[in-house]
Formats: sequence, C-alpha cells, structure tokens
Amino acid sequence: MTTPADRYTAFRDRQAAPELASFRALYDFDFDGFQVEACRALSAGRGVLVAAPTGSGKTVIGEYAVHLALAQGRKCFYTTPIKALSNQKYADLVRRYDSRTVGLLTGDNSINGDAPVVVMTTEVLRNMLYTGSLALSGLGYVVLDEVHYLADRSRGAVWEEVIIHLPESVRVVALSATVSNAEEFGEWLDQVRGGTEVIVDEHRPVPLWQHVLAGHRLYDLFTDDDHTRVNPELLRVAQRDTWIERKAPQRPGRGGSRPRRFPPAYRPDVISRLDSNGLLPAITFIFSRAGCDAAVEQCLAAGLRLTTPEEAQVIQQAAERRTADIPPEDLTVLGYGEWLDGLRRGIAAHHAGMLPAFKEIVEELFAAGLVRAVFATETLALGINMPARTVVIEKLDKWNGETHANLTAGEYTQLTGRAGRRGIDVEGHAVVLWQPGMDPGAVAGLASTRTYPLNSSFRPSYNMAVNLTGWAGRARAAALLESSFAQFQADRGVVGLTRQVRRNREAMQELAASMSCDQGDFAEYAELRRSLTEAERDLSRARASSRRAEAARSLSQLRPGDIIRVPGGRRAGLAVVLQPGLHPARGGNGNGRPPGRAGRGSGGRDHPAGSGRSAPQAVGDGRGLPEFTGPGPLVLTEGRQVKRLAVADFPVPAEVIDKIRIPGSFSPRSPQHRKDLAATMRNRLASRPADAGPARRPVRAADWEQGSPDAGAVADLRRRLRRHPCHGCPDRENHARYAERYMRLARETEALERRVAGRSHVIARTFDRVCRVLERLGYLAGDTVTPDGQRLARLYTELDLLAAECLRHGLWDDLSPAELAACVSALSFESRQADDVQPPRLPKGRVPEALAATVRIWGELDQLEKDNDLSFLREPDLGFAWAAYRWARGARLESVLAETPDLTPGDFVRSVKQLIDLLDQIAAATPQPSAEEADLGAAARAAIDAMRRGVVAYSAVTE
Repeated sequence: MTTPADRYTAFRDRQAAPELASFRALYDFDFDGFQVEACRALSAGRGVLVAAPTGSGKTVIGEYAVHLALAQGRKCFYTTPIKALSNQKYADLVRRYDSRTVGLLTGDNSINGDAPVVVMTTEVLRNMLYTGSLALSGLGYVVLDEVHYLADRSRGAVWEEVIIHLPESVRVVALSATVSNAEEFGEWLDQVRGGTEVIVDEHRPVPLWQHVLAGHRLYDLFTDDDHTRVNPELLRVAQRDTWIERKAPQRPGRGGSRPRRFPPAYRPDVISRLDSNGLLPAITFIFSRAGCDAAVEQCLAAGLRLTTPEEAQVIQQAAERRTADIPPEDLTVLGYGEWLDGLRRGIAAHHAGMLPAFKEIVEELFAAGLVRAVFATETLALGINMPARTVVIEKLDKWNGETHANLTAGEYTQLTGRAGRRGIDVEGHAVVLWQPGMDPGAVAGLASTRTYPLNSSFRPSYNMAVNLTGWAGRARAAALLESSFAQFQADRGVVGLTRQVRRNREAMQELAASMSCDQGDFAEYAELRRSLTEAERDLSRARASSRRAEAARSLSQLRPGDIIRVPGGRRAGLAVVLQPGLHPARGGNGNGRPPGRAGRGSGGRDHPAGSGRSAPQAVGDGRGLPEFTGPGPLVLTEGRQVKRLAVADFPVPAEVIDKIRIPGSFSPRSPQHRKDLAATMRNRLASRPADAGPARRPVRAADWEQGSPDAGAVADLRRRLRRHPCHGCPDRENHARYAERYMRLARETEALERRVAGRSHVIARTFDRVCRVLERLGYLAGDTVTPDGQRLARLYTELDLLAAECLRHGLWDDLSPAELAACVSALSFESRQADDVQPPRLPKGRVPEALAATVRIWGELDQLEKDNDLSFLREPDLGFAWAAYRWARGARLESVLAETPDLTPGDFVRSVKQLIDLLDQIAAATPQPSAEEADLGAAARAAIDAMRRGVVAYSAVTE
C-alpha cells in the first residue's frame, strides 16, 4: 500500500518527465536507481554512459531511448556487437511495437531498413556514416550496446569511429559491463560528444554466492557477506592436497592406506549434485569446443535426464519447428539425432563450432527453462542474454592461442555475471571445480576483484584512411583521429610524465644557479669532466678487452705437450697441454695460421667424464680485435687433474715454459697415465737451467693501446681540463657536485621527454604512415582519393588493401563464380590452427595461379608496411579455398565437411557467410564493365547465389 508521500512523489515524477512515467508503466517491476537516473538524463537531452553488471537491466535504458525517439518523431538506431544479439533485440522490440516500426540490418538480414527504429550491428552503422546514407536523416538516438567491445583488438575501432563521426545532434546511449575506468571513458565521451552523464552501478540485482566443489562437497568460498574472509575449511583442503602431493608415494598413511587427492570432477556427477541442491539451470564453462561436446556425451552415457516426458515433447516440437527449413540430408550430417537426444534430456553444448541454428534453439530452450545444463565456451559470456541460476567454471586457466594463461579478474567477472536471473532467482551461484594445486586465496582474489579496465584498441586502417580523407581531407582527418579514445588515453598517460619533466626543469634551474662560478663557465668545465670520465672508462674497457684478446690468442697457439704456468684462478700452477683449444671465429686467422693447423696428440681422442667440458667461449669486443671461440685448452695440472682452461685464468698471455712428448698410448682417464705424465713434466722442469727463459713466448697481437684514438682523446681532454679557468677555482669540487646532479637530472629529463614524444600524436603519426603507403600505391594523391582509392573505400575487410590490389591487378578477372569464391576466401578465412603443416587442397585450373599471385602481392605489401613501420595485413589463408569452391559448385554438405575434416559445421557456415559478405563488397566496389570486359561483379553475385543455400541460407529472423 502506497503512502500519500509516495503518491505525491510519483505525481511529481510524471509532471517532470511524462515520457519516463509512461515508459515505466510498460514494465511490471520498479526501476533501480541507476535506471531512473539514466532515463532522466536522456529526458534532459543528455547522452549517457551506463556501466553496470551483466543482468542488471542496462537494456531498459536503451529501450527508453527507443521510446523517446518514437515520442519525438525521430529515429533510433540500436547497435549490437554480434548478429545473434541483434536478432534477439529485434525480436524483443517487434514484440513491444510491431514489424513496421522496427527494422533489422545485419550481414545476413535486411528487414525494413527505413523504419524509425532499426537494430543493426555496429559495422553497419559505421558504413552508413562513411557513405553518407540517407537513413541517417532524422536520427536522434544511437544505442551502443556492449560498448566495452571497443577493447576488442580486431573490431574495437568501429565503436570509436561511430562515436567520433556521428552528427552532433545525435544523443549516444553507451551501455557497458562494469569497467574500472568508466569515469575516464565517460570523460572522453563528454569531450567528443558533449553533455554525457556517467552512471556507474556495481550493485548486482541478484546476489552472487561463490563456491568451490571439492570431491563430493560444495564449500562456500567466503564466510562473510563482504566476501573478504576465505573459508578456513577450504584452506585446510588446500593444505591437505599440498601435503599429499609432497608425501612420497611409497609412504602409506595411517592404517596402511595411502592418502588420495581429490579426483577430477566427473561432469555428470557435478550436474546431478547441482540438481539435488536446486542449483539448475547451470552453464558450465569449458574452454574447449571438444570438451563441451564430450561433456554432453558423458552425461548421456551416464543416463542423466533433467526433463519430464512432457517437457521432452515440447523440446522436440520446438527443435523440429526451428529446423524445418534445413534439408533432412544435411540434418543427418550435422548429427541432429544425437543433438536432439541431449536436448530432450535437458542437456546441450553451446560453442562457435555448432551450427548457428542449433545454438539459437539451445538459447531459446534454455531461456524457457527447458534445457537445464549447458556446456559452453567463454564466447557465450560475451554474447546473447542467456542468464542461469548457476555458473560452473571447470578450470581457472585457458588456452589463448599461444599458451595456457590464467583467467583474469575481468574474465572471471564476465563469466560469473551470467549467474542469477533477475525476477526469477533470489540469488545466483558461481561454482569453481577443484583442481590439484588450487589456491583458495587466488580464487578469492578473482572473485572479489572488480578491476576490468577498458583500453582502446583503435588504430587507423587503410579503408578508414581513404574514407576519412575523402570525407574531410588529410589535415582534418588527422585531427579527428586525434580525438579517439586511444589518443585520449595516451595523452592522460603523458600527463604524469609532463609534470615530472616540469619539476625536473625547475630543479635544474636551481642547480644551475648553485654551480655558477666567477672564474668561468662551470657548465662547460663540468661537461669536459664528464667527457674525460667517459673517455677514460672507454679506454679502460679497450685495454681490458685487448688483454683478453691477447690471452685468448696465446691460448689458441698452445699445442699438446706445451708446459705452461697458469697465473690465476682455481687452476693456478704448472700444467701440460693435452688438447688445443680456442680458434679464430668466423673462419678468421687471428693467430696468423689457418684454423685447422693445431697439432693433435693422442690425448685428443677422449677425456674423462667430469673433466669440466666448458661451454664455447667467444672473446672479442667488436673494436677490431680478433675474436676467438670454442672451448679452452684441456690440460693436466701438476696435481694430476684434467681441467679446461678459460681466458679468465690468464690476466696476462700464456707463455710456454718447455715442451714434452705425450705418449701415443696416453689416456686421461687412467690415473697411472696422469701420474706418469705429471712426473715427466716435473722432471723436465727440474733439469732446466735456473736462468733459462721461456721456450716460446706468445705471438702478441698488435698493441692496440699505443697511439689509439681513444688514448689521444684522453690526453687532449686532460690538457683542456687543466687549462680551463674553472680548474683553479677554490670551490671547484663544491660546484662539481651540483654539476653532477644537474647532468644526472638532465639525462633523466631527456629520457622522459623521449617517452612523451613517443606517446604524443601517436594516432596521427600512424595515420600519416598509412597515407604514405596509400600515396605510394596510388590510392591517395594528397587530399584527393583516386578512383582506386574510391574502390578501397568500399572494402571493409581486414585485408582491405590486399583485396583492392587484387582487384586493381585483375587477379580475379575471367574466373568462374566457384573459382572466384575459392580465391576470395583466402582474404576472408583465418584458420584456427595457425601452424597447420599440411598444404591446403586447391582446385585445379586458374585458382592456384591466382592464389599464388595473391600471396606474392601480399609479400610486396608486407615489405612496404615494414618500410613504413606498419603491420596491418596478415598473410592470406588458403585453407578454405577447396571448401568454398566445392560449395559454390553445388556439392552436398556431407561431401564438403568430409573433405575438410578440420572444419566444424559452425565454422563452415560462419566462414561461408564471411565470404559472402566480402563478395558482396567486391560486387559493390566493381565498376560496370565495358562490353568486351568480363563482369567481375556479376561473377561475385553469382557466387553469392550459389553459396547461399541449405544451412547457410537458414535465418533465425523472419519478417
């Protein structure tokens, strides 16, 4: 029962915002505070950025923008990042209004595009802006649902392009997941769009409880409502698990039995436990398509059934109705029977490898509560609205294409955001399955952290450059790009650096005043001191390098039987050489002899294990000194040990004292042989006269120190320093301390300024490099877009420039529709197995030659990009050419999939649709040919018609 105060407040609200009051009457629940705040901002004519958790009801604000547009007689475009979400939102709005009021524009569907309310993918709106579509007339509101997609590396730039290029009169409604820098993003929106209100709500409408399933028990992750204290029982489980892992497997526990760790969770048992605890429906995230399919098979093999016979009948009717347009023979190939068996039991998989029609049916039945257990990859968390009571995360790491990486807090939040259905569930649940070595504290950190920063992935593309240049000219285009969120973030990052530079400059002024000298210019004197210090350091390094090189040269000249004295190191003392070592690197002759001239004794045949075989050494410093490489000489010390010598053992070159003959039967492994040879060495040295010199002095290298430029420079600097007026100042050392601080601060400031310069105008500089490439190829001529550039402006593919070059060089002229489909697929397809070693199967005829030419052109463009410090164009992928050719020739789905076993039905359909989209762009970009020219546009349209059949032609949306 409402109070008079409540009724008066409602009356005031209706008076202040009558449209909001009428809109709220359409819903059977009260709006949350953030929803009311956002709607009032829209009523006041402001744009909004709303950042709130998944499932909190952000779309209500987007729907209010639709309501306002219709009430004001204006248009509203509702954009989404994926086609499935567009289809879903279109169906929702048609139910509220009607099919005449609401339209849909995606790559697959074009329904009533002139309607006052149009749902579309964001790329469609971007293309409209560049082409100046008449549909933009009367546009009042644009809803950017899932705007946090602008962080996506491959597609994120589209959102920024739309935000920057929309007319000023359009109000933007940006709906985002909870991000930690929403205020920063909102500040940028306000700067670019004007009047934008930032509304952040971190409150989940349905509370989320975190659990860990270990063994047969479901543990709470936290013991307090604030989610700060980790469950001590769970910590004890982790300690026990660690103890068992460290315990030797031979040691039994008490009672003679060995303790066992928790076995990996059995998926059917997990679902059964959730069912018995009333925690279904559930989405189990498995970061593998094959894992999702295997989970369904395990549940079916275990006899798991989550539906009643009546529900199973409803499920079958829905599935048969939704797949009625798919040919029966294709359904057999797609595993329809096994898939339907799982559906009837309330169990299904959901991943990108599935046929889109099958995924859509799973989504519909799950939303209706008929399918109760879905095994999905993480792509589900980023797509359509499909909440559950419980979310299960099987592992806390996933393969990211290069390595197994741990989930981030943002990814964990995104996944668990599906738990808890508003208006249905009192609370949601997130369950992490126990894994060996799991740290409950780390899981708690993921669950309690809300750090999910939104970082721009914006960069100018070739298509963007020609479109912007044609629309606004080079200078204005560069200025527009400077207003991107990417540059905004870069500039904010520079603010702190700039502030530090300013502080450093102020400190340098004070130090300059403190080091002033009445005898002369002390800054000049300090610079001389610094130069002298550096020159002396360089000379010292050169001398050390020279000594090392001489030592290495002397070691390289040692021969078996040479007796030497090791002057330093652990091997100091007398030794006889058993094997030579070190030789001039790179085929050089640093000792004046060919590399192969070293003598060889029988000791070179083998040497004992543990004799210290050293890693190859490389001695030289790049200053013109000879380089030596390889292991050092092998010697027998007077202590009868066999050792490898190193250059570090010789601070001075090695000198040969005398020489003995090593018996041919000598083996370093024999203790007696080593004893006898050591005795021979001592006897030989004992018989030498006391005043006898070395038997052979080392052949020294040139004296690199005498008369070297470095030595001359040092002497010159010393003379200049002594002659400087400040050298005689009584306060010289006091001034010098200030000068040293000044120069150290100057070096630090220069480094900071280089960092600032590297981050300032980074987008505009990239745009300039892109334009240089386009001018080099003839797509731009200053501010003029050439005819070739106008064609490039209509190609929105990732390999836009390569597609334009293929068109310009006529690579696809005179190809049949099927051949054209095969060749163009190299630009639209990207294999999931990047390192596929098998050569792709290609059709015969002109296709291999055209594809080879395509790869050759890509190589030329790749080099041109490298010359301009760019890297936009990936290598063409020929892996879909055969499948595209066969499908365009009318082959059956069964045959195509059998001939390309790595291709799942979902991948096949998606790849064909991407190919159709690119062929459609090519057809639109191709000028009308003359009478004698082949009609490439007609061939592209014929290829589209040939491929848009069967499962590819299926659409979830009907007029």
